[in-house]
Amino acid sequence: MRLGEKYQHLVNGAGCACLSPELQQVCRRLENLTRRGFLTGVAATIAAAATPRGAFAQAAAQPAKVLFRQLKLFDGKSDATRTGVQVLVEGNRISAIDTGNSPPPSDTTVIDCGDRLLMPGLIDAHWHTLFAAVPVGIATTGDPGAIFTASTAEAERTLMRGFTTVRDVGGPVFTFKQAIDNGVIPGPRIFPSGAMITTSGGHGDLRMLSEIPRNPAQLSLIEQTGGAMIADSADEVRMRVREQMLQGASQIKLVGGGGVSSPRSPLDMSTFSEDDLRAGVSVARDWNTYVTVHAYAPNTVQRAINAGAACIEHAHLMDEETARLMADKGVWLSIQPFLSVEDSVPLTGPSFDRLQQVFAGTLTAYELAKKHNIKTAWGSDMLFSPQMTARQGTMLTHLSRWYTNAEILRMATSTNAELLALSNLRNPYPGKLGVVEEGAFADILVVDGNPLDNINLMNEPEKHLAVIMKDGRIHKNTLSG
Repeated sequence: MRLGEKYQHLVNGAGCACLSPELQQVCRRLENLTRRGFLTGVAATIAAAATPRGAFAQAAAQPAKVLFRQLKLFDGKSDATRTGVQVLVEGNRISAIDTGNSPPPSDTTVIDCGDRLLMPGLIDAHWHTLFAAVPVGIATTGDPGAIFTASTAEAERTLMRGFTTVRDVGGPVFTFKQAIDNGVIPGPRIFPSGAMITTSGGHGDLRMLSEIPRNPAQLSLIEQTGGAMIADSADEVRMRVREQMLQGASQIKLVGGGGVSSPRSPLDMSTFSEDDLRAGVSVARDWNTYVTVHAYAPNTVQRAINAGAACIEHAHLMDEETARLMADKGVWLSIQPFLSVEDSVPLTGPSFDRLQQVFAGTLTAYELAKKHNIKTAWGSDMLFSPQMTARQGTMLTHLSRWYTNAEILRMATSTNAELLALSNLRNPYPGKLGVVEEGAFADILVVDGNPLDNINLMNEPEKHLAVIMKDGRIHKNTLSG
C-alpha cells in the first residue's frame, strides 16, 4: 500500500504502508470497539447527516425494472463493442440482452444512453477499505466517529469512481462490509480477507519493542484490532486462518516476505516456511477457498507457489524462472503498476533503495507476465489519503504501457472477477460479476465517451461516468430516465 504524498513525513519509508507505525496507532483507536459498536457507529454517522447526498438519495428507492437503450455494449470479455442491443435489468440482475428492440415491459424506467458505452462495473483486486482514505491526523487523534465518517465517505467515493467491487486484502472490514450489504451506507461489494497473517518480525508485525518477546497467550495491539495476526508455527497458522474464516473471510492473505516500508522486515526476506504456508493453504481448501501470499522476492514467490498458493500479491522482483513456475502452475499474479514517485512517496535510505527496486521491477514483472501468459489481476493498493485514492482510475490507466485498452478493461472487469470466483463456496456474492450478460449481477457503468478508444477517460470518473448502477441500484444518473 502507498501513503499520500502529504503524509510522507509520518513514515520511515513507504511502499506497503499496512505495516507502518501509524497504522498501529489507528488500530489502537479501534481497539475497544465491538463489532456491534462499529456498525452502530457507521449507522449513526449516516443518520447524523442533515441531508443525504444525491447519489445515496437516488439509491434509496429504485425501480423494479430498468431498460438501457441506444448504447454501445462492452460486455467485459470482448475486444470491441456491440450496437443494436438493449440491456434490461430486473431487480439486481441483468435479465436480458435484447437484440430485437423489444418494447419495455410495464413499470420499466427507460434510460436512453445516447450512443454512450455501457460496460460492467470496475473491480479493484487489491484494496484496503477501512483505511484507504482516513487521513493520518484523524486516524491517530480523532474519535472513532471521525474514522467511520472518513471511511464511509471514501466507500461512496470508491463507488462513484465506478468501482462496484473490491477485494480487501487486509483489515478489520467485516462489519463495514455488512453495513454496505445491508444498505446502511453506499459502497462497493467487498471480498474480505480479514487480518493478514504474518510471523514474528514479518511484514505486518507492528508490535512495539516493549511487546517483545511475544506471549502467545496475549494478543498484541494490532492483533486485538484484527489488522494482522501473528503465527509462528504451522499449528498457529491453522488456528489464525480458521479464525478469519469463522468471521466471514472470502479468502486468506498470508504474508510470505518483507515490504518496502517494513522497519524490520527487508524486501528480500522470507517469513513462513513452506510447511507453514502449506498448513494455511490446507485449511483454506478445507473451507473451499484459497490463499493469496504477499511476496516480492523470487525465492519467496516460489516458496508460496510450491506450498499451493493460488495467488501472489506484488511479485515485483520476480525473475524468469519464477514467472515460468507461476505460469506452469496456473497461479494468479495480483500486481500493481507502480511506476514513479507520483504513485508513492519520496524516501531516503534503505527504503528509497527498496522503492527504486519496486519501480524497476514493475517494468520487468509485467513484461514477464505478458511473455509467459500469466493470469494477471489488477489492483491499486492505497492507504491513508483521499488524494491518492482519487487516483484509483489513474492507476488503472498505467496499464496502457503493456496492454491495449480492451485488455485493460477486461482485466478490471471479467478477469478480476475470475480471481474473485476462486473463493468458491465462500463467495459472499454468488453470481456473475465483471460481465454484462443475462443472469449477471446488475453492476453497470455508462461512460460518456469510449474508453476502448481513450482509456484516459477513466482518469476523471466524475466527468465521464454518466450512470453508475450497483446491484440494480442507480447511484448516479445524469441521463434521462
